[in-house]
Amino acid sequence: MTETTAPKAKKIAKELSVHNDIRIDNYYWLNNKENKAVISYLENENDYYQKRTAHTRPFQEKLFKEMKGRIKEDDSSVPYMENGYWYKTRYEVGKEYPIYSRHKETLVAAEEILFNGNEMAKGYDYFNIGGIAISPDNKLAVYGVDTVSRRQYTLRIKDLVTGKLYDDTIKDTTGGGVWAQDNKTFFYTKNDPVTLRSDKIYKHVLGTPASEDELVFHEKDDTFTTFIYRTKSKKYLVIGSVSTLTSEYRILPTNNPNGAFTVFSERKRGLEYSIYHYNDSFYILTNKDGATNFKLMKTDESNTSSEHWGDFIGHRKDVRLEDVDIFKEYYVLSERENGLYKIKIVKWDGTKEYYLPFKSETYTAYVGNNPDFSTDTLRYVYNSLTTPSSVIDFDMRTKKKEIKKEQEVLGGTFDKDNYIEKRLWAMARDGNKIPMSLIYHKNTPLTSNTPLLQYAYGSYGHTIDPSFSSIRLSLLDRGFVYAIVHIRGSEYLGRHWYENGKLLQKKNTFTDFIDCSKYLVKEGITGPEHLYAMGGSAGGLLMGTVINMAPELYNGVIASVPFVDVVTTMLDDSIPLTTGEYDEWGDPNEKEYYEYMKSYSPYDNVMEQEYPNMLVTTGLHDSQVQYFEPAKWVAKLRELKTDDHLLLFNINMDAGHGGASGRFESLKEIAKEYAFLLDLEGKIL
Repeated sequence: MTETTAPKAKKIAKELSVHNDIRIDNYYWLNNKENKAVISYLENENDYYQKRTAHTRPFQEKLFKEMKGRIKEDDSSVPYMENGYWYKTRYEVGKEYPIYSRHKETLVAAEEILFNGNEMAKGYDYFNIGGIAISPDNKLAVYGVDTVSRRQYTLRIKDLVTGKLYDDTIKDTTGGGVWAQDNKTFFYTKNDPVTLRSDKIYKHVLGTPASEDELVFHEKDDTFTTFIYRTKSKKYLVIGSVSTLTSEYRILPTNNPNGAFTVFSERKRGLEYSIYHYNDSFYILTNKDGATNFKLMKTDESNTSSEHWGDFIGHRKDVRLEDVDIFKEYYVLSERENGLYKIKIVKWDGTKEYYLPFKSETYTAYVGNNPDFSTDTLRYVYNSLTTPSSVIDFDMRTKKKEIKKEQEVLGGTFDKDNYIEKRLWAMARDGNKIPMSLIYHKNTPLTSNTPLLQYAYGSYGHTIDPSFSSIRLSLLDRGFVYAIVHIRGSEYLGRHWYENGKLLQKKNTFTDFIDCSKYLVKEGITGPEHLYAMGGSAGGLLMGTVINMAPELYNGVIASVPFVDVVTTMLDDSIPLTTGEYDEWGDPNEKEYYEYMKSYSPYDNVMEQEYPNMLVTTGLHDSQVQYFEPAKWVAKLRELKTDDHLLLFNINMDAGHGGASGRFESLKEIAKEYAFLLDLEGKIL
């Protein structure tokens, strides 16, 4: 293979027939990574990527050092108090992984190292600690370890007094456990070994073989997943069972681990709820009775079924109630209005209520980690596109705040006043206004020659808030504008914003993105020769659809771990996550959904036309979007595209959906993406 010859995957026709409709998939064979020919093809793609980007390698290294140089290497989280100990996570200079530690009662007490990720990661290409849970007596910790990046954790138990590990080993879990009050019993969630759906809750007693663990709950409906947690009041263990549209919970007192969980309120399709315990009552965040933006209801802990719920905070058409945090004297509401996050503090006795003041239109604020039930201090986090993140402790009684930590941007060149942030609104083709959050350097002129990176996700109701990134400065300081477009499929403007971007209205997500691009071009903020698009996972689906629909709008596109073979994947219920997503995308076993999905699925709609320059990335062990989706997509693009633009495919042969596990190794992947963009702009000197 010469430097200029792209890999060409062989074509083996596979006939796929559903609803009397026949699709021919010439690259279906790529879904078997045990096939040596598949691995060989992926390695050829990596080799092609390396050759075509060799000239950018020194620049990638420059970007990596630049981004790393802004990060405080010996960083530490703000300690938080729980059950008599101050817990924190810290990093050491030059080290990839966190160290988890604690101090008893005061921060001047001796540091007790719980887990040193750097020592534990030795010998592994990928390493992640998940779900550390400390026993009520503070003497034991159950934790999960993933060394493959497939979200399958092995649970271990550590004696925090002696430092020794118990022999107990539990495989194929979601990571972490939840302790009962007796300090010897914990509950955990297992994955289905094939689909990775979280479907079973088990009870484990220290010192007993995992094979003897009791199955306490099995979620048999394959559109649901299950999990377990403990209420902040510490009085109840809670098993949750949820699908996209429906919730159900079971409760058990923490002091009765051998008892039976009881159903809180039976599942009813379309009824979503989550529960919070306080004194002798439960508070329920729910969409009951048509509360599309959710409301807060209340019920006595002895009568928990939905017919006993009464309104506590009513539904508001223009305000989305996102979460509730409960303290002994106060409750805190997390709300979203007109896309902006709001935090409201209310005293239980009704004598005081107020909002925290936020002035910008491109900020992110959210309630942080507040495990202490009895405190008057609320910890929250604030940042904006131009303002580094701050962790703030706020005294809810006196209204005084203390900034516990401000994100340091090292290197000596960062000044927030050098950057401009703004929110714009683009008109969609159906008359809706689409908000966009922009940031750029004050010396960057906004013209048709200005490079702009447009980013979005747009699925599952997940909202990409405008937050600060020191990494992003490497683009901004080289003349790029960065735009987050808040398209339908997120909940930026409330629940209806999500409902209008899913199922049979999914195409709104794609046309919103395109209409934002057209607005940016029309307003002279950028031009098609300098406009770039980026998205990952379901955002990669967005990228794949957009370039089929409007390839002429973009000079380059980055699609990370892209979900692009929608129809075939959603028809295969053996693939992780599939059945649980029918309420998001639709069930293609039903003809209406099949035909709609097929009409936008990127892989099914690749055609003979010119496409933008493209960089596609994936991980061989990805459990959420299997590697073969982008592999097939790239192969089909190579076959049909009529241009000579770049099409690069880079596969991390050691990682999964989240990429590299080390904090600095992940920067190398971002450096590849930025080098791709800056090279297209002729800015790699």
